[in-house]
Amino acid sequence: MTSTTSPESLVDATDIVYEYGGTYKAVDGVSLHVGRGEIYALLGTNGAGKTTTLEILQGFRKPSSGSLSVFGVAPARSPHVLRSRTGVVLQEAGHFGEITVRAEMKMWESISSRVDDIERVLGLVELTHRMNTKIDSLSGGERRRLDLAMAIWGAPELVILDEPTTGLDPESRRTLWSLVWDLRAAGTTIILTTHYLEEAEELADRVAIMHRGRLAIEGTLDEVLASRPSRIQVDVPESFVPVLFDSAPAEIEITRDSWRRPAEEGFTALQLSSTRQQASLAWLLETARRHNTDLGPLRASPASLEEVFHHIRNEDREPIA
Repeated sequence: MTSTTSPESLVDATDIVYEYGGTYKAVDGVSLHVGRGEIYALLGTNGAGKTTTLEILQGFRKPSSGSLSVFGVAPARSPHVLRSRTGVVLQEAGHFGEITVRAEMKMWESISSRVDDIERVLGLVELTHRMNTKIDSLSGGERRRLDLAMAIWGAPELVILDEPTTGLDPESRRTLWSLVWDLRAAGTTIILTTHYLEEAEELADRVAIMHRGRLAIEGTLDEVLASRPSRIQVDVPESFVPVLFDSAPAEIEITRDSWRRPAEEGFTALQLSSTRQQASLAWLLETARRHNTDLGPLRASPASLEEVFHHIRNEDREPIA
């Protein structure tokens, strides 16, 4: 899959390269285009170059070659444009633990080039009731919401969330997800990085996965998931197993699912993998009908983002086109 530049793109990067020491390419020909008002998940295997790419997009590093524009300008040449229109939630943010939430927001107000109202912003992240609480007394989830409050101060057009829910409990993560959806609904563009692949599945409109300095795959979530076979998990009578193995079309791979325990004695757990899920399901049901066979529990599901990610990580050939 290839990225295409859109008039509505907020970020346009084409063939970006970044070299360390003139020899090692941490970023090797990356092209990505982030549309206005979308949530774009930038994922990466260890050492993939994701962090360097983010730093380039924010103007902290100048690419060795390639073209890049954010808000129509080159980030490294016009950092003031990015600072005034971008909010960032870092993996770890420093706070003054001995002062109150209101006091820290007041300090942030004094140094920010954007203008906003403290009560309004804290209301958006559901921290109004904690305004007079010392930051040391906040929970981990509340501190991340405070990070987000500072990032969205002044309603920036672009918000970069770098591992925003690391270390949070499930309830706090869900709360932050809800806030991200609210931002998107208001028209904010969001670039998200996360190690929680289910988080990217839940939030992202489009997904890119980097591997060895390159984009291994990029597209809508449906497009990315469709790059790997979907699954049909089913319990079948043991006598029916040879029938399926003998008659399966070439595009359907059948394996015994040793990770699942069949629901009833006398049944075998199978998994059918195919890029044509509907056709595979129709074949399975028709074959069972013709052989007058009752199937056990059945579940059809697309490939998960985790499967795509691990396939890319374990694949030594050229990146997926």
